[in-house]
Amino acid sequence: MKLSLMIFINKLVTKVCKLFGKNGSVYPGYIIYDVLRQKKILENVKYPKYVIAVTGSSGKGSTTELINHILTNNGYDVCYNQNGSNGVLAATTLILNNCNMKGEFKHEVLLIECDERHLKLIFGKNKMSHLIITNMTRDQPARHGNSDVVFKDVIKAIGNDTTLIIDADDPLVNRLTYTHDNKTIRYGMAKTKDSYLGSSEDLVDYAYCPKCNRKLIYDYYHYGHIGNYHCPNCDFQRGNVDFEATDVNLAKQSMKINGNKVHLDKDVLYAVYYHLAAYALCNIIGLDEETILNTLNKNKHESKRAKVTDFAGRNLTMLESKNENNLSYYQSIKFITDQSGKKSLVIGFDKVSRRHPHNDISWLWDIKFELLSDKNIDKVICMGRFRYDIATRLSFAGIPEDKIILAHTIEELPQIIKEQTIGDIYTMACFDLTKQMKAVFEGDNNENN
Repeated sequence: MKLSLMIFINKLVTKVCKLFGKNGSVYPGYIIYDVLRQKKILENVKYPKYVIAVTGSSGKGSTTELINHILTNNGYDVCYNQNGSNGVLAATTLILNNCNMKGEFKHEVLLIECDERHLKLIFGKNKMSHLIITNMTRDQPARHGNSDVVFKDVIKAIGNDTTLIIDADDPLVNRLTYTHDNKTIRYGMAKTKDSYLGSSEDLVDYAYCPKCNRKLIYDYYHYGHIGNYHCPNCDFQRGNVDFEATDVNLAKQSMKINGNKVHLDKDVLYAVYYHLAAYALCNIIGLDEETILNTLNKNKHESKRAKVTDFAGRNLTMLESKNENNLSYYQSIKFITDQSGKKSLVIGFDKVSRRHPHNDISWLWDIKFELLSDKNIDKVICMGRFRYDIATRLSFAGIPEDKIILAHTIEELPQIIKEQTIGDIYTMACFDLTKQMKAVFEGDNNENN
């Protein structure tokens, strides 16, 4: 009776939100979870056979989108949080809205991107059939402290029957192979032309063996502490994996998974990982490799991020970089500097976090902004509320003063780009500004057409 009432209230509040032109993805869950204090209500839902959660410091959204693409194109009835809201309030809203009044989930598959710290609040124990863990890196330091804190919270949500799909290239995540008896599927990437030997210590978040505390030895790194490693003192290692990416060619957007050629929907290194995770998940729940490959290579997924468009006759690429995550910024910067020709960059954010009120910006000093001293970077435009902080960090990174421009309002951005910069344009911003910038660029293009 209580569950039916909560479902009714959740659906009613969602309708009211829609009437007022609001998204309504979080507020109904807030009413149920916080106002009515029904914090265990999701435990009473009758879930389908497949309850697939995706969590990790980065890559959750892209992994979830690709899994949905593969499953829906092969006849599965999937419900997922396509708006990207991944906390317990959003999950409460989504799940209750997709239940009938008896509390039975109405879809064949519940696929949900989950915040790492909220996973245990959403599912508790023994609710997930599958859990994908993309990585555990330094992320949101004001909220998380360190990766071990996050990892311990994730462990609390793993039930006895949960199948784990993990990135074995991350030694912190790979601990689960040795600490849990769950069925565990491991994926990873073989050495590429961009892999390297010596580590950049300020980017390495995990360096010691979780079994004996000896320092790990790396055969190579991909980025951060992600790579191929082993302990010199015990049996902890990356080792062989179930699904391995080889022959990675970002320029051609291709790779092989266990010898099968796969099209990448984006020419960035982290795309390799979310394709691996999606491929592995879909294969172990019953799709054969030929079916998955047909979906990825013929009915291709179109990435919503990093699309190349036109602005004032120049290529414009909008990258979404996750605040408070130095490796997310590193990969965006590395992608930009690897592109040929002259280029200009727009960087900024108005909010440090959508999850907490703290305006801690210490993470800016973990980012390898020194890479922007590249001779092909013409200008770096700093914008948003924290533009002065970004400009200061760039100065300490050795970026010449004449390469740094401050944009005090988003409306003046098109004029600054057209009059003071050259080359292709790249924006590197968090979610809060990317949407606004897109509207400004499109508006300026329309005025000049």
